[in-house]
Amino acid sequence: MTTVFDFELPKGFVDNAGVVHKKGKMRLATASDEIGATRDPRVMSNPSYLTIVILSSVITELEGLDAVTASVVERFFTADLAFLQDMYQRINDVAPPTMQVVCPDCGKIHEVAINFTREG
Repeated sequence: MTTVFDFELPKGFVDNAGVVHKKGKMRLATASDEIGATRDPRVMSNPSYLTIVILSSVITELEGLDAVTASVVERFFTADLAFLQDMYQRINDVAPPTMQVVCPDCGKIHEVAINFTREG
């Protein structure tokens, strides 16, 4: 199972020396990443900051930087932030479980999602 994914930012992070950093790695998120981020004081005072905190946890590498911190993620260009948010959603997306069922009327086999939530 792949748990770390390479990426290349569309614009790139420009550090204080003017060097552009584009290539990096993002790992799959854990429950601890998401729970810890919601407890971060910056997120508690500004819920919009959640994305910044989570991305700073799951981006394990950005070429040429010692660490990717929230203050680094804050400085990403909007296009790069949108790219990373999309990547985070794609790599952490868990498809709902499915099963094959046979239609009692037509006899055709269909793939349907299993919903484990109980309504009503």
